[in-house]
Amino acid sequence: MRDLPITLLRTFVVVAETLNLTMAAGRLHRAPSTISMQLNRLEGLVTAELMERGQYGVRLTPAGESLRAHAQQLLNLHDRILGSFQNADIGGKVRFGTHDQYATRSLPPLLEAFVLNYPEARLEVFCDHRPHYLASLVREGKLDLALVEMPELSGEGQRLGRDELVWVRSEMHMAHLREPLPLAMFVEGCYHRDTARRALERAETSYRIAFTSQSRAGVLAAVRAGIGVGVIPRKTLEPGMVVIDEGLPSLPRTDTTLFVAEQINEATARLAQIIEDSPQFTRAEPGVPYRQQSPLD
Repeated sequence: MRDLPITLLRTFVVVAETLNLTMAAGRLHRAPSTISMQLNRLEGLVTAELMERGQYGVRLTPAGESLRAHAQQLLNLHDRILGSFQNADIGGKVRFGTHDQYATRSLPPLLEAFVLNYPEARLEVFCDHRPHYLASLVREGKLDLALVEMPELSGEGQRLGRDELVWVRSEMHMAHLREPLPLAMFVEGCYHRDTARRALERAETSYRIAFTSQSRAGVLAAVRAGIGVGVIPRKTLEPGMVVIDEGLPSLPRTDTTLFVAEQINEATARLAQIIEDSPQFTRAEPGVPYRQQSPLD
């Protein structure tokens, strides 16, 4: 019986998550051609077609779906065993604050990797929609790390990547044509909400808050239902939504920003490094220096 190399299984799982060879290559820091060769080798070892490749990405076959579940279990066990030996001396509490949009989209695989590789660390995650509040908790020593979305060039924290806020609506509803403009927003204190209101007031556009939620899932559900127009970072646009490019005032660009407390333990430093090294947060524009000095440098 032939062994399945861990490296090939890890590549397969990432491709299965992204369903895109280019995105998977970015996450794994490898060339797309290398990813394709690894998948071909894995298919040869299991003697089954795992993915169907097409113009718009890849799709798992029934055999691929079956392998995905087994491969994830094996990788988790592998990482937990390796972490228990290599990082047994790295422990302590890690208090991490972030926004719901990161906690539900970009962070889960990073936090999973951290928990598996540092089993002695005690991770505590706190979600809040107010970026300045999370940053203040780091400055006050109540959090060790905070990953938030800040106004462009705010001069605070360590900037990892740039995005821009956009107005969005459901592709099935024309909520942006109603008067006053109905908005689906986070509760008071959210940067998206405050930015939208200021932009509309400057443009003398009448609006009303039609839906309020403390979660991104709630806001996006309201947008999809046509209850109101939402504001999200462009890179987080999801299926079923359309960016509104005309008729509403422009919105500012933003920086994905990491705040690190002055005094941190080794486990916290390792999590900060995992976030900094992730391609998900380091998609800089050409010629724009994003990284600033941080306590880890």
